[in-house]
Amino acid sequence: MPITLDATAPDFEARFAALLSAKREDSPDVDDTVAAIIADVRTRGDAAVIELTARFDRLELSPQTLRFSPAELAALVAQVPQAEREALELAAARIRDYHQRQLPEDASWTEESGAVLGWRWTPVGAAGLYVPGGLASYPSSVLMNAIPAKVAGVERLAIVVPTPDGKANPLVLLAAQIAGVDEIYRIGGAQAVAALAYGTESIAPVDKITGPGNAFVAAAKRRVFGKVGIDMIAGPSEILVIADRGQNADWIALDMLSQAEHDESAQAILITDDTDLACDVGAAIERHLQTLERRAIAGASWRDYGAIITVPDLATAAALSNRIAPEHLELCVTEPDALSQQISHAGAIFLGAWTPEAIGDYVGGPNHVLPTARSARFSSGLSVMDFLKRTTLARMTPEALRAIGPAAETLARSESLGAHGLSVRARLDHLNE
Repeated sequence: MPITLDATAPDFEARFAALLSAKREDSPDVDDTVAAIIADVRTRGDAAVIELTARFDRLELSPQTLRFSPAELAALVAQVPQAEREALELAAARIRDYHQRQLPEDASWTEESGAVLGWRWTPVGAAGLYVPGGLASYPSSVLMNAIPAKVAGVERLAIVVPTPDGKANPLVLLAAQIAGVDEIYRIGGAQAVAALAYGTESIAPVDKITGPGNAFVAAAKRRVFGKVGIDMIAGPSEILVIADRGQNADWIALDMLSQAEHDESAQAILITDDTDLACDVGAAIERHLQTLERRAIAGASWRDYGAIITVPDLATAAALSNRIAPEHLELCVTEPDALSQQISHAGAIFLGAWTPEAIGDYVGGPNHVLPTARSARFSSGLSVMDFLKRTTLARMTPEALRAIGPAAETLARSESLGAHGLSVRARLDHLNE
């Protein structure tokens, strides 16, 4: 059964701490298996990827068929109904516009001494996006990963998407086309991550890998980090709703179930200052679980990880929210802007009762790839910045070096790095000749 907590109860702190520390996912020890797969792909390239794809996806490929051909893509995306095509195009336009506004500016300034300092931003050369296949095929995630990369200026963008038994999702492929993806490979699993990181005869390596996946994909991303960049290791979905008196219990219940239906390990939490609303939301969730298409998944999530917390006031709700640091935070309150000022840790905030989290998953504009498992305390959602690098710039004039060089020489001596100090001193001596 879902947990019910009262913030004024004597045992609240202990029970809330247990909620925060509860392990929500079964993480099988797959690291040894993944390490072997990566080593195999590094050694045998295409041959290893092809064999592993036949074993895990029951799909026979050749080096020539690893990648979807233009003709195949055209035939598959033609199957997408017009209404779904238009929805994807609307979502893409909104996501692109939002992320274009994230682009940072280069900067340069001249100090009084004459030194010129600054920075400039450049995109990674190539990025690889992992897209889950089979039942967990999400074209929205393709848009959320690919569009920021293209907005950032990434020149080459490759997607790997498993196609078990050869079945491809036309919506996923259309989303990739709309987003401007350059290459699409019908492979998945740890072998696909390894191919992107190290390259094979048919797949050129990339500089950064983003996108969600199962335990094998997550372990592979951990292992290749350092060779390439990665976005994050995402855990199960989560939503926290803060609601005050007078809110629509049915809407809140559906918002919470919208995340619970993702995964049996997902988590939905309600914090409210209204005990009647708490009861009404709980009842509404149970009612909807009778008819929801994914009720088996959502029901397990709600039963095992759901929670309803009553608090004396919204200030307490905000304080608890900051400790939870949720992936998604809905503020279904009368004054959401004011309450949002008290929130310092959240992946994404949805302001007001008319802003369901589901809008953020598809067409809101901000990215839906967000930090989970309380990592919003120290990290952010995917953005244009994930595909950019900052290079610092510095130029000394003789006058600037004369002004600040002696301090550098002193610090070099203190660290016993003689050549450092001498490289500055040689120039200072030249100025004094």
